[in-house]
Amino acid sequence: MIKYILKCKNNHEFESWFSSSDEFDKLSNKNLLECIYCSSKKIEKSIMAPSISGSMNKKQELLEINIKNFNDKKNALLHLRRYIENNFDYVGKDFSKRVREVYYDKKSNKAIYGTATSEEKKELSEEGIDLISIPWVNKDN
Repeated sequence: MIKYILKCKNNHEFESWFSSSDEFDKLSNKNLLECIYCSSKKIEKSIMAPSISGSMNKKQELLEINIKNFNDKKNALLHLRRYIENNFDYVGKDFSKRVREVYYDKKSNKAIYGTATSEEKKELSEEGIDLISIPWVNKDN
């Protein structure tokens, strides 16, 4: 069993237990996690230190491994962000309108990125337009 501190898009934090980290990932990918305060489905793991019994050296070693893993994932997301910013056109809040233009104009191969509300994402999905949501890591922090 593993306990995570979870955080929703409205910054509510709460704890939950999972049989494994894979189980959390499966539930998250299927959009089955929900904030206990506001019912938001946009849930992510919050940063937390592991609870470990044993020698201080072992605890420090595991903490350093977790920090390294976190930094590796952050760097990968930053690399992905730079790639998107350099190779895609930013359309901001006009994303849902512009993605429809690209989708229905079969000749266009434009690569775009921007923001969309949950409702807009749902409407696009119902139209058969597949989207990918990417965690947008802050470059400065």
